[in-house]
Amino acid sequence: MATISDNLQRVRNRIALACARAGRDPASVQLLAVSKTFDADAVQAAHAAGQRAFGENYVQEGVGKIQALRAVGLPGLVWHCIGPLQSNKTRPVAEHFDWVHTVDRLKIAQRLSEQRPAHLAPLQVCVQVNVDGGPNKSGVAPAEALALAQAVAALPRLRLRGLMCIPEPAPDVAAACAVLGRARALFDDLVATGLPLDTLSMGMSDDLEAAVASGSTMVRVGSAIFGRRVYPDAA
Repeated sequence: MATISDNLQRVRNRIALACARAGRDPASVQLLAVSKTFDADAVQAAHAAGQRAFGENYVQEGVGKIQALRAVGLPGLVWHCIGPLQSNKTRPVAEHFDWVHTVDRLKIAQRLSEQRPAHLAPLQVCVQVNVDGGPNKSGVAPAEALALAQAVAALPRLRLRGLMCIPEPAPDVAAACAVLGRARALFDDLVATGLPLDTLSMGMSDDLEAAVASGSTMVRVGSAIFGRRVYPDAA
């Protein structure tokens, strides 16, 4: 039976191969292990295999794991909030997470800025863009991304890092690359305005190859590392 360590190595090999095909350095793509619905023991197993960055969708669940693993002194963990974020959940995110990928409203960014403790490093932030207009996806419209990114960049206690997107599933690699390529083009447009962006968070277990080919710098992989999920009834 495959272990988390085995699965991590397979995913790393997929990233390396995708980078080779795209003429990219594998070091230019960070692997974010999405540990939502899996317990602290699974995170510890991934940590033992060299993984340090973990993504959580559900705030309460994520904070519980962060606190549990902090209590046992597990070193080097970097926690990313990658789920939709409501106003009433910003404080625990500001107080416990290192990154937030899902800022799609200025109000959310303002609350994170106000609630980030002064003794912590600035919260690293990505603006989520609904790049393909999916009706069931969060994210700001591409035409509104520049204004939101500029406003977020001006807030204290935050550091704007880039863009994040979760397109609708594509029927094939070419279709996936077409959509993901629009996200990369938008990223490049924002960089051209002078915004100091370095992160394009896109690609998951099923489409990481297309994401790497399209310029992703961070792929968010869960099931290919941890296995099949059983989702909770509520976030």
